[in-house]
Order: sequence, then structure tokens, then C-alpha cells
Amino acid sequence: MRKALIFQGGWEGHEPAEVAEILAGILKEEQFDVTITDSLTTLEIEDLTVYDLIVPNWTQDQITREQLNPLLEAITYGVGLAGLHGGMGDSFRTEVDYQFMVGGQWVAHPGNDHVTYTVNIADPNQSLTEGINDFEVCSEQYYMHVDPAVTVHATTRFPVADGPHAVNGEVDMPVVWTKKWGEGRVYYCSLGHVAEIVRMPEVMELMRKGMTWAARSPQKA
Repeated sequence: MRKALIFQGGWEGHEPAEVAEILAGILKEEQFDVTITDSLTTLEIEDLTVYDLIVPNWTQDQITREQLNPLLEAITYGVGLAGLHGGMGDSFRTEVDYQFMVGGQWVAHPGNDHVTYTVNIADPNQSLTEGINDFEVCSEQYYMHVDPAVTVHATTRFPVADGPHAVNGEVDMPVVWTKKWGEGRVYYCSLGHVAEIVRMPEVMELMRKGMTWAARSPQKA
């Protein structure tokens, strides 16, 4: 049985504990042995390489180098990394090494919450998005600074809400992407502001596919 670690905490507005339980439920359905921790100390006192997947769910806050370095090294070694929204894409804002590994960083959500926008699936026949069609979300629309090395699987078009960015014209912003970090696979989805959004069938399926894809295969464990 493959093993997954979810570390949850940070800004409570993202309902980290509840979202962690939802993600854990998906992983358990996929036959993962799941550990949830609410302490970053876990990252420095455990051997992270025993896990096949690590799921950050920790918005903002700070992390020490003693906690971050083992995480970076574990993914380089081959452990998978997967997460969503601010729990992975807006963690530890001062840590550029973390952002480099993730492949992007949140910078804005014009219009704030309750913006209705479309998520456009790049290729519904690709394994990470198979069976998922374009869909609408009423939530925060994440504007990201994104690593050009990522592979994009879904996008959303800006602007929807007005703002100083709108004069630049239309931009297709990545919503779902993948990349590699050493031997590890990295998966990110910018959806999931609160538990209600994470429970959307499309988001649940994206996370199911993404987490199982990112996890180290049994042959490499």
C-alpha cells in the first residue's frame, strides 16, 4: 500500500483541516495509507522518503530551512507532490525554492470570492483530464506567476473582474499544471478556495487523477 502525507494548517480561511480530510478520503479510496499532520515539525523529524506522495495544504505562514530542505530533497528523490489552491500555491511566500519546485505562485484574485468563470480543459482525452469537460466555478479566480517549464492541463481566461490588469487584454491563465522536480512528479490545481469548492465533482476528479499521477509508482518505491 502506498503512503501519503498531508500537512495542513496556515490561514484558516481556506478551511485546511476540512480540505485535508476530503483529500485524504480520495486517497484512501485509491488505497493509500494516509497520515495527516498539523505541524510543520513533522517535515524535519520524519524520514519523508518513506512516503510516495506529499500533499501540502498550508496557506501563507512561514517555514524554517530545517523543515523546507527535507521536503525539497524528498521530492528530488522521487516522492510525489500534489496540492491545490493556496494550500500549495500560496504557501511560504518568502521561500523561492519552494515556489520553484511548485511551478508557480499566487499573486492576485481579481474580484475576490464569488467570481463566476470557466475552467477550460486543454485536452479531455489526456489521462489527467479524461472525462472532464469545461466547467464553471463561482469562487476566487487565481492569477498566478507560472514557471514556463510546466505542462498546462487546464486554463481560465482573464479578465472577468475588472482591475488594472484588464488593460493588458485577454490572458489564458493556467489552472492545472504538472512538472518534474528531480525524480519527483509535481501536480497543482488552483481551484479549492474552501471545502465546498473542493467537493465539486470536477475538482474531486482532478485531484484524484492528479494525486495518483504524482505519487511514486510502486515499482520505484
